[in-house]
Amino acid sequence: MPQFRLKAVSPQGKLIQTEFESDSKKEAQKKVDKVSRKNGFQVKAIEKKETYQYKVKKGAKKPVTGEQEAYSKEEVEKALVKLGYKVISVNKKWFDFKGGVPMQEVVTFIRLSADLLKQKLSFDEILGLLYEDTQNAKMKEVIKQIQKDLKDGKEGDEVYGKHEDVFGKFAAYMLSVASTSGNMALVFESTAKFLERDAEFKKNLRRSLMMPTITVLAVIGVILFYVGYIFPATAELFVEFDIELPPMTAATLELSYWLQANWITITLSFVLPIAAFIYFIKTPKGALWLDRNIIKVPVIGDLLHKTSIEIFSRVFYTLYSGSGQNIEVIKVAAEACRNKYMEKQIKEVAIKMMLKEGAGLIESLKATGVFTNTAISRFKLGAESGALRENAKQLAQYYEIQTTYKMESVIDMINLFINLFIMIALIAITIVSSEAAIIKPKSTM
Repeated sequence: MPQFRLKAVSPQGKLIQTEFESDSKKEAQKKVDKVSRKNGFQVKAIEKKETYQYKVKKGAKKPVTGEQEAYSKEEVEKALVKLGYKVISVNKKWFDFKGGVPMQEVVTFIRLSADLLKQKLSFDEILGLLYEDTQNAKMKEVIKQIQKDLKDGKEGDEVYGKHEDVFGKFAAYMLSVASTSGNMALVFESTAKFLERDAEFKKNLRRSLMMPTITVLAVIGVILFYVGYIFPATAELFVEFDIELPPMTAATLELSYWLQANWITITLSFVLPIAAFIYFIKTPKGALWLDRNIIKVPVIGDLLHKTSIEIFSRVFYTLYSGSGQNIEVIKVAAEACRNKYMEKQIKEVAIKMMLKEGAGLIESLKATGVFTNTAISRFKLGAESGALRENAKQLAQYYEIQTTYKMESVIDMINLFINLFIMIALIAITIVSSEAAIIKPKSTM
């Protein structure tokens, strides 16, 4: 997040200088205007921290180049002179594009942190090691800011909350919890496990849905190209010689003419509904509708449903303290489960029952209607035996194993149907082509 520096004068004439963060210069200006109206100080300047490229020389050594973040060119020059360098040039870096942070970088950061914490290294040492080894420019900056903020004594939610765009809302929250928890390694370990499972699930989902979809569309495209362009060029030769076409060849030629005459209408009839559906599910109402109904879809829906319960159970296990109702834990677990409908039911039914009616956890979760009988029975057994946290972990592990095997069988089943579809398409093209190939011209007397 961009950093800014405010320079102002208080009503008593005292110089005020403070640093803060904001999403943009416009947002920074709004924050300053609000504070200045409240406290009555006069704003002198709002400066944004920029990256400067410098070229310096020390003694008879060769000139060296580098980059430094600062609020002005003069600050960089003064700092370099203070270090004994002769400044050759200092210029603002106009294109300071650091790119994004791939999710794999985030997973690696959290996983290595968890492993090194188990080895009893201090978190400051870990951040130093990760900063040196990370190649991604933006991730290096994030690690540097985290290290600085922690040294400045900032709270965990402030330290990690500003990096939600990199870590994601759930991971940022978990890392902020880790900074104040009694077992930092456990929270990092659980967060890494969650992100690894999430990445693995998305990868498998793409394998099961995206590639088959692309394959089907490619096959359909080849068929349309054959029927609409290649086949007519051959069949029309027979029409020109007044040769009677066999039924299948004649029907295919008629289909070709129809496709050529109505291709715009046909394309729009497919593209517009798909575009409208995608737009709808991007809205809050549409996302809720999709998540409510997708868990009812055979095979895939059951897989998604159980994966969401697994995530809920894993987060619940990580954060549950064993005392009280842990409303915040249930809320966070609901937000992490990756299903808006389940999140809504847990927040609006379960948590409401617990707060307003004093209902128990099991009764409240059952009332949501989004948990399987297996999940409810495991939570119930845990509550009765006093091992609710451990039972949540067992449920997460059980559904992890089950969904992993089920995903593999789903991928195999989809691949089978794709192969059958390709086979049928090839047979149809072959039959039509063979029929056209055996057409005999009329004999002439």
